Amino acid sequence: MMNIVLLEPEMPANTGNIGRTCVATGTRLHLIEPLGFKVNDKTVKRAGLDYWDDLDVTIYDDFKDFLEKNPQCAGKLYMFTTKSRQCYCDVTYPKDAWLMFGKESAGIPEEILVDYEDYCVRIPMIGQIRSLNLSNSVAIALYEALRQNGFDQLNPKGDLHRLHWKSEN
Repeated sequence: MMNIVLLEPEMPANTGNIGRTCVATGTRLHLIEPLGFKVNDKTVKRAGLDYWDDLDVTIYDDFKDFLEKNPQCAGKLYMFTTKSRQCYCDVTYPKDAWLMFGKESAGIPEEILVDYEDYCVRIPMIGQIRSLNLSNSVAIALYEALRQNGFDQLNPKGDLHRLHWKSEN
């Protein structure tokens, strides 16, 4: 199972959208405090629609607490940052990868990144753009990791029913 880790997320709508993506993909969500909102905030729930109750989510006091409670993430914790020299699609993600993203206003602090330099990855952008929206970044990264693993346990195909219609001449 994939894991999304949000370090100090600030915007409830982003976290709600990410929660919905996690439910749709069978991914666990890990939230590291301080949060810029209360988890029961109506904005979080509205963005997550009626999926929030189905979300597998754990909240941690800080990054140290997260690491202590998840020793299994060692060697599988990928940190998404604009400061990395490595592209996110050049990494081979295990089926139980941990994809970590920092808060919207500042990303993951450098004092954390330096200890994980080999696991830092970047989503390419043009010019000096600061960053993408957090929920978009999570979706890009998660679906690449899922794609690499054959979309394990996801429905890869839909069922389009052809509509019959007459063309008017």
